[in-house]
Amino acid sequence: MPTAIAVTSADLVLPPTDRQTPTAALLHSPDAQPLDAALADMQVLVEQNGYVVALYPASIPAAHERRLHTVRSVLESDRIALLKLDLPPLGVSVLVRQLRQLSICDFSAGVVASAARLLSHYIYAGALLNSVTKLDRVPVSLKSHAKSWVPGSQFGVVANPTPQLIRIGNGDLTGPEFATQLLVAKGQLQSEWVKSTLAPAWQVQGMQETALPADSPRWWGTPRMVEFAAFLPDISVIYQLVSSVRREVCTWCGIELIGDRCGFCSAPLAAVENRTHATGVLGQGTPMNHGS
Repeated sequence: MPTAIAVTSADLVLPPTDRQTPTAALLHSPDAQPLDAALADMQVLVEQNGYVVALYPASIPAAHERRLHTVRSVLESDRIALLKLDLPPLGVSVLVRQLRQLSICDFSAGVVASAARLLSHYIYAGALLNSVTKLDRVPVSLKSHAKSWVPGSQFGVVANPTPQLIRIGNGDLTGPEFATQLLVAKGQLQSEWVKSTLAPAWQVQGMQETALPADSPRWWGTPRMVEFAAFLPDISVIYQLVSSVRREVCTWCGIELIGDRCGFCSAPLAAVENRTHATGVLGQGTPMNHGS
């Protein structure tokens, strides 16, 4: 029985990469659905799938986040994982699709949930911006702020896994050292920089375009932007990556997990010596179990 993946916005559900990848359930905001209907929908999801892994951006309204916790609390269910993500909107979409792919593999719900923290470190999420004056999610120097007032200035920004900011024409963004594809969502900025400069520099193996998530202009501080995310496209590589991390059992709720924190109850592993690093499946020896 596949673990249900749920999201807080329909535009976080990218088209599947194959016929097997399931879609995601939508968890409506309080102003779009009364509480009793939200409870009923979640109850059905749990009954039909056994477990629900709900992913939501850290940028959603506080009322929507409270609704998620209220639903889980009222249902008194330990089968609902609420995963708050600091990724930009397009990065969230990519991670959601990867968990949708994992949900039909032979992993338990606990492993699927805790895999979100692991896989987020392999998503290079950023944007090309015409201004950083309202960008508050990535450290911006006063010098960069000053330059953003210069007509024609553009900035390349990476928010995850490590913050980076350059002025276009002055430096390069450090990309992944493993094979990726690039997903691009264009806002109101007319530029081919991502396609003509970034993609070759990052040696991506393919590029697709998608619609810009509704929350992206607010997240990045401007509608004049092009958002992008480099990601692992091959489910066999993702499967191997998740499989390479030793599985543990949460000492608090008893659910299986990978890494150092339970995806369902958020409890850390009891002992530091139990924390496990993966074996460098991608050839980089990258630690797998850092917090996001």
